[in-house]
Amino acid sequence: MSTAQPTAPGPDRPPVALVRRARRVNRALAVRWPDARCELDFRSPLELLVATVLSAQTTDVRVNQVTPALFARYPDAAAYAGADPVELEDLIRPTGFFRAKARSLQGLGRALVERFDGEVPPRLEDLVTLPGVGRKTANVVLGDAFGVPGITVDTHVGRLARRLGWTTEEDPVKVERDIAALIPRPEWTLLSHRLIFHGRRTCHARKPDCATCPITRDCPSALVRVGAPPPPAAP
Repeated sequence: MSTAQPTAPGPDRPPVALVRRARRVNRALAVRWPDARCELDFRSPLELLVATVLSAQTTDVRVNQVTPALFARYPDAAAYAGADPVELEDLIRPTGFFRAKARSLQGLGRALVERFDGEVPPRLEDLVTLPGVGRKTANVVLGDAFGVPGITVDTHVGRLARRLGWTTEEDPVKVERDIAALIPRPEWTLLSHRLIFHGRRTCHARKPDCATCPITRDCPSALVRVGAPPPPAAP
């Protein structure tokens, strides 16, 4: 997977109208979801990293039910590196795919001990080299544990970005690049949370609640649903 930071295209910069529309959406979502945040419980970069690895193919609620006992039993990277596989699997079993996740957590612990003195590195290019850590997980950790802006392209962010006409891409790295060209970098982390909140609570995959959505006028998908003309695409 590419580890290059997304940058705005040079000669193919997005139309001004699209940029303005995207930023209006971001402002409207900030009003709608003023408490948007990472919904995983954590107290340190390591705890967030572990929780995010566990969140694959399950809900944040389920992960938060498991992590108090997990974090108490394994307080640092060395503890994960030396964990008994059966015990670790039993603790994380409710999150699903527990054998693969246990292997990732053990490998994660070993890699942190061997290459980073047991500490979670604050750079994307280092994070994505860790077992079980892809670009999405790395951006979560960077944004919420280290304050480094990042765009987390999960299923909600990708779906909403396409519905909003911000991108036509399916590949998360390309979606990240297209969003990065529209939204100022300091807003990337909060925008991700706002989109995720909106995707979970309003813009559902099968039946979006366009009737109560505050960004309908800036959403081509919603305007098509209600029979209105889409917003202009900029010259």
